[in-house]
This record gives sequence, structure tokens and C-alpha cells, in this order.
Amino acid sequence: MGSDRPVQEAENRLEHFNADRERLLAEVERRVVARRVAEGKKGGDASLEYVLNDVAFSEIKRLETARQKNGALDRWKDLSRRLMAMNESEKETELRDLVRYYGRDIVGNFDPRVYRFATGIGPSILNTLFSPMTSFRQGLGVLKHLDQRIHPDGEIKLAHTCAERGTLIVTPTHSSNMDSPAIGFGLMRAGLPPTTYGAGKNLFTNPFISFFMRNLGAYRVDRRLRFELYKDVLKEYSTVLLEHGYHSLFFPGGTRCRSNIIEKHLKLGLLGTSVTAYKNLVREGKPNKRIYIVPATINYRLVLEAETLIDDYLAETGKNRYIITDDEFSRVGRIVEFFRKILAHEGSVVVRFGRPFDVFGNDITDDGESLDRAGRHVDPASFVRGADGEVSDDDQRDAEYTRVLGRRLAAVYPKLTVFHSTHLVARVLFDALATRAATRDIYRLLRLGPAQLAIPRAEALAAIDRLRARIASNPAFGAEHPGFLDQSTADKLADGVKALSTFHTRVAVADRGETLQVDDLKLLYYYQNRTAHIPAQAGPPEAVA
Repeated sequence: MGSDRPVQEAENRLEHFNADRERLLAEVERRVVARRVAEGKKGGDASLEYVLNDVAFSEIKRLETARQKNGALDRWKDLSRRLMAMNESEKETELRDLVRYYGRDIVGNFDPRVYRFATGIGPSILNTLFSPMTSFRQGLGVLKHLDQRIHPDGEIKLAHTCAERGTLIVTPTHSSNMDSPAIGFGLMRAGLPPTTYGAGKNLFTNPFISFFMRNLGAYRVDRRLRFELYKDVLKEYSTVLLEHGYHSLFFPGGTRCRSNIIEKHLKLGLLGTSVTAYKNLVREGKPNKRIYIVPATINYRLVLEAETLIDDYLAETGKNRYIITDDEFSRVGRIVEFFRKILAHEGSVVVRFGRPFDVFGNDITDDGESLDRAGRHVDPASFVRGADGEVSDDDQRDAEYTRVLGRRLAAVYPKLTVFHSTHLVARVLFDALATRAATRDIYRLLRLGPAQLAIPRAEALAAIDRLRARIASNPAFGAEHPGFLDQSTADKLADGVKALSTFHTRVAVADRGETLQVDDLKLLYYYQNRTAHIPAQAGPPEAVA
């Protein structure tokens, strides 16, 4: 796995986070206020009055929509009334107070005692509680092989090198609220440093999960707040963390992917702070303090919230229900069941780390040096310097760098995808139904009757053989689970059908002996979507995404 040294350095860094917190917040406040005041002098949409009114209007609208009858609504209405009579000094004071308020709402915490528990005795306790076992001896076997439950692989050695030289930004795919603990354990098993990370504020409503998130470096992201000042504070906080060497984790996909398709269209807001942070480091005379982007995929055998997510996606309500508050993750019993049934299966979660990029989307050498598109060594500091050699501020240029980085990440995610038996079985069964119906349109397929949803076992076995061969010969598609490459096709089918028929409240596929009956086409569609980037062979057109 590599040296433990970067891990120890990162732990020491995070252990000092609470002592650094006030200094970090003060720096965020100073920068945001100074920038807003300077821009405010230009007037128009940049004026302090406009910025403050935007906050007040947005908060009033949010609270009235939520029908909250508390003092918060009165506060914003009072600010809206007072704005017209304020002078510039009073507006600046109000701005400073708001930046401080939102900064404190965002800022995380790190408790070394909780970290030692979570990475030490915690997993053992969780496994003892959640693993299905018939004897204490079997239980000890589960604990001994805990690392097989969450399996990290990929470019781990190079990630170690980058962590020793600079700051990591880990950028995984996002399909479940279990992603944060999964990637955390994946980093730990890989011997890589723990990270700070942004988590939706709605996740902090679960008391059990919230306790760990609050104390392990997570900072709160309130996606209900869409006004510019909040986004400004959030981005500046991320930038300051990176400049001070705190390894970070971003989910470029934003919220969980409802469809389970590998993300193609990434949200680049926080990702753009990597360019800004590196530019600031160069300006401070620290060009060798590098920041590296580490792509990763989190690949589940089964996804805790699959039923809610695919229902939401197919009902086309995802854009309206931006934050789902009543899914499986909100129910402690379902989380217990997830650990008990899913993590008892070896390799249930594979975290695959890709080769890191620099913040401009350039490839790097094995010792962390940047390469241009022609494979030649290039000084990354030159990307933020003008013709005179001085660091220049160019928002349009920096935004393009971030778009390039986003495209590199989107292109590499399919290659880093790991397929479990559930994905392979769902794909071949979905393909069989699509061929019969001459369409891959899920909305048309949902109208099929039970008799049309039965697939002969022999047909499924042959199709799995062909799909496995295609994946093996096309690395760009991704790869099968490394721990089950030698698994027979019959066992692969049996394992996939068992998983798809026993975990969720709805049975996706039922084994009828010589036939396999699809009982829930929506769930089948959800799991096959993990393979959606693999082109369909001659036949019907591609699935609607």
C-alpha cells in the first residue's frame, strides 16, 4: 500500500484543524468582504445594496415557502426594510456579519478521539453488531477480513507520492449517501490521508451519522441557499482549506446520481477552487506546493437508496425534489440492514482510484510533475502567469481550465468503473427485454406484461459470457470486480439474482428455475444503468438517459 508517513502527516494536520478554525474563518471573512466591497464600488449588480437585498429576498422566499414561523423570517424582513436607509459603512458592517454567519454555519470540526474510534475500534463494533453470523468464531473471521468489504485499488502508489508532495482533492462519483463513509474507509484502507469534505446539510438530520460527520472534518453545504453571497463564502472556505494544505474531497456530480449512470455533466463550482488556490500559492511564492486531483469511483454491489432514487428519476421529479429527505438513508433501520446484509459480502464496495491530474487537467509523471498534451514536462505555474511572468487574475481563463479538468474527469470515470454481478445480470436481462420490444426506452418497456418479462436462463448465461468478454477486451468500458474474475458465469448469474431479489423491499428479479422473471423493471433499469456507457450491440437504439 505504500508508506504510512503521508497518513500520519495528514492526521497531525487535521488534529490541528480546530486550533486553525478561527484563523481560517477570519481569512474567509477578510477575502469575501474585501472583494465584495471592491466590486460594490462599481455599482449595479455588484453594489453592496444589491448583494444584501439578494440575500434578504432569497431567505424570505425560502422561509415563507417552508412556512417557518420563527424569528428568522422577521430578521430578513427587517434587513430588507432597513437597506434603503443604510450608508455604505453600515452596509459593509451588515455584509461582514452575514459572511461570518454563513461561514460559521459551513465550517467543520475534527475530533481526534472520534477519528481514532471511527478508524480503530469503531469498524469492529459495527461489524460485530451488523454482520450476520452464527458464532463468535465466525464473527472474528468477519472482523479479520473487514478490509475485503470495502476494497480500494488503482493508482494508490502515485496518490501516496502526490500526498507527500502536495494537497489532494479526491473526486469520486456519487450514487449514495453512504459514499462519504465508504470513501473515508477506502482512503483509510489504502493508507491515504483523511480529507475534509462538503456534505449536504440535510444529511446532518440523522443523529448517528451526523455525530461522525460533524467530528470528522465534514463541512455543511446548504443547497437550499442559492444566492451568490453564500456560494462565495462556500467557495472561499474551500479555497482557504486547500491553500493551508487540508486534503479535500469533492463530489463533482453534485447530488447523488438518481439514475445510477456514470456522471457525464459535472458541477464545477467547488472544483474551480483548486485553480484559485494554486494561483494564490504561486502568487505567495509557493509554486512547488502542488494540488492534485484524484479521480475515483465508488462501486456498490447494491445501493441503499436505489428504490427511492430510480422512482424519483423516472417520475422526472429530481429537478423539483432537489433534496430527498425521506429516502432509505433517513431510516436508521435501513442503514443497519445495509451494513448487515451488504457489507457481509466480500468486496461489496470497490473504491477505485485513478491516476491524478494537476489542477489544469494535465497528466502527471510518477513523481508528480505536470505534462502537457504532447507529453512534455511543463511548469504548472506558467498557466497562471502573464507574459510578464507575474500572476494574473483572469476569471474567464480560470473557468476554462476548470472546464478542461471537468472533461478529463468525466472521460476517466467510465474507465474506473467496477462491475459487480448485479450490474452484469441487470444489463443482460435488460438487453434481452429491449431486443424483444425493439426499444430501449424505459417508459415503453414499463408497459410490458409479466409474460414478456421472463427470460430463459440459458439465454441469460450466454449473454453474460458475451458481456464479460466485451468488458475484458475493452478497458475503456471499465472492469469486472477484481476479486471475482475467476467466478463462473453460472455463479455470477446466481449471485446477481440473489442480490437483486433479497435486499430491496421490491424483488427486482426472481429465479423461476429455467427462467428468470423480472418483477421490478425500474430496479433492473437502475442497476443496468451502471453499464450504460457500454454501447449496445446491433439491435435497438440506446437507452433514454
